[in-house]
Amino acid sequence: MDVIQYQDPTGQTMVSRWPANGTAPIRFGSQLIVEESQQAVFFRDGKALDTFGPGRHTLQTQNVPVLASVLSIPFGGQSPFQAAVFFVSTKTFLDLKWGTKEPVIFRDHDLAMVRLRAFGKFAVRIVNAQLFVNTVVGSRGLYSSQGVEDYFRDVIVARLTDVLGENLTSIFDLPKLYDELAMALKSRVADDFGKYGIELADLFLGAITPPEEVQKMIDERSGMGALGDMNAYMKFKTARAIGDAAQQPGGGAGGAIGAGLGLGMGAGVGAMLPGMMRDAMQATPPPAAPAAPAPAAAAPAAPENPVAGKLRQLKGLLDEGLISQEEFSAKRQKLLDEM
Repeated sequence: MDVIQYQDPTGQTMVSRWPANGTAPIRFGSQLIVEESQQAVFFRDGKALDTFGPGRHTLQTQNVPVLASVLSIPFGGQSPFQAAVFFVSTKTFLDLKWGTKEPVIFRDHDLAMVRLRAFGKFAVRIVNAQLFVNTVVGSRGLYSSQGVEDYFRDVIVARLTDVLGENLTSIFDLPKLYDELAMALKSRVADDFGKYGIELADLFLGAITPPEEVQKMIDERSGMGALGDMNAYMKFKTARAIGDAAQQPGGGAGGAIGAGLGLGMGAGVGAMLPGMMRDAMQATPPPAAPAAPAPAAAAPAAPENPVAGKLRQLKGLLDEGLISQEEFSAKRQKLLDEM
């Protein structure tokens, strides 16, 4: 007695064909075993004849009427017939991933055009085995969940652009809308799965991330506490620029203006110019009082007597022990005589 069955060792096989290529002779009385999470589709001459649910099926004309009606086999016939069996897994395939290969363009209410990336997971199960085999698998001997994941990843991203445009006005609202966006996206792509005999069991939106420079804007606006006030955000940026410039050498009101203009904040800084000029004028110290006139130069001292200078030099030599007392006395007398 022949037994026809298939058990998936990987957990990722959606469809497996018996035999792997072409058809094989099936003798009457053979046992077809279909697992609880499977359906088996009988094919002959390229057409699906019947679908068998879970259980053990004995292939006899009295047990499987389609064999007699379609194959024209007389009741109780024993001649083998050529056929192929496709085992289709009906379990739920989890942890399938989707995401944007390239950023999608989103028109943001506050930031104009923004490039966004998104990713998440989805889960599927086959609900119409014959439709799935005929429209997706074809004559292949094996088909895994990787094929479904690769195809529907791009389908989900294509629908995501429409969902964002209809349900989101600003990326600053994203934190409170993830569940709503995921539900809207699941509803939008359900028909794309259904036409292939697949049910979209779950779809999750992991994250939607703007470019790094936009994330920096979000962080600054959060710190400022004015998420909905763009005018306040521009003032905040200008104030930050002025503060940074003031800390640099040569900073001050003029440096702050230059920094603000360099950041493209000309309009905001122009509105602040009067106040900045007033503050600068108030901060400028008053001019110093005129300095008192310098005292008149002292009258030149009278020239020193040369003999007195020589006597002092001579006394210094004596004090240092370079000449004796007798030498000092003799030279001093000589100088005094010359006066």
